[in-house]
Amino acid sequence: DKVNRMTAQKINTALLSYGMSGEVFHVPLLEAHTGFDVTAILQRNATKPVRHPYRVVGDYKEILNDPSVELVIVNTPNETHFPFASDALHAGKHVIVEKPFTVTTHEADELMAVAGKNNRILTVFQNRRWDADFLTVRKIVEGALLGKLVECEIHYDRYRNYIEADTWKEEAKPGTGILYNLGSHLIDQALVLFGMPGYVDARLGIQRPGGRVDDFFDIRMQYDGFFVILKSSYLVREQGPRFILHGTEGSFLKSGIDPQEQDLKDKKIPGSPGWGVEPKEWWGKLNTTVDGKHFEGPYETVPGNYLAFYDNVYDAVRASRPLAVKPEEARDVIRLIEACQQSNQDRCAVKIRPLRAQ
Repeated sequence: DKVNRMTAQKINTALLSYGMSGEVFHVPLLEAHTGFDVTAILQRNATKPVRHPYRVVGDYKEILNDPSVELVIVNTPNETHFPFASDALHAGKHVIVEKPFTVTTHEADELMAVAGKNNRILTVFQNRRWDADFLTVRKIVEGALLGKLVECEIHYDRYRNYIEADTWKEEAKPGTGILYNLGSHLIDQALVLFGMPGYVDARLGIQRPGGRVDDFFDIRMQYDGFFVILKSSYLVREQGPRFILHGTEGSFLKSGIDPQEQDLKDKKIPGSPGWGVEPKEWWGKLNTTVDGKHFEGPYETVPGNYLAFYDNVYDAVRASRPLAVKPEEARDVIRLIEACQQSNQDRCAVKIRPLRAQ
């Protein structure tokens, strides 16, 4: 049974940044959740004021040395995830790392070892597992509504035909670029649905004039009898379907994007009535045969629920429940990112070999 979060002790939580992920995602979700208190926010950039009534600190050591802080959210630039998370774990804090987990699998292994040694919770904010469209696709795949699956194509495209100024995300640094940014979402979704592929064949590129980091990828993941295609670009002005699935009995196409991010930007309260519910006009189209009966028409979208991530973190900390996003799974995402980089460099498919027992 889950812990009664209304009566159990709240988890005092500190954030290491008040950037987009802190302001739009983490703080509103933590505020709406009955099991957490935000007790400190680290502010390294004084030009962006924190618009929440929380204690603002300018020195990370103040958070590490505060015995009342149980949980630290590492939502800083990607190349800093490893050192910040490592310091927090060594200080005896539980840690949530913003995706991508780390830059390299070596860093991921190191963090997992530190977490284990210190008996601390370590997880990654792979929030797109709780997107409405992904939950719907997962229901279709697990229910075998398309028969034997032969192909799954997942897109996460944007239209941004300029180079954003004054952001580390556009600088050629370790862990930057679209593969780490959006690719970590799509790879994680593919792994949740299908597990590790046998081979990966990937192409990365820079499409925007003046770009310094990859802003396009096309990844082919080969499984036994079917392919998963992951694509993303910053130069897609006309969006196609985000999910395209084909099987021996039918197809499913899903367009539109989960409403939760926009609702968070619009200051709607997570978990309020209708939260995560997609309008009927955005439901996907299912055309298939199940148990000898043909169905063709809209298929109701499962409501999205980002709060479920924090439900799980709370239960993991307070009642030792299993993590929904295990660090080993987050490490697999980084492992595949490295395989994609190798594949693009060598212009060939890369065999994904089983990991040796640790």
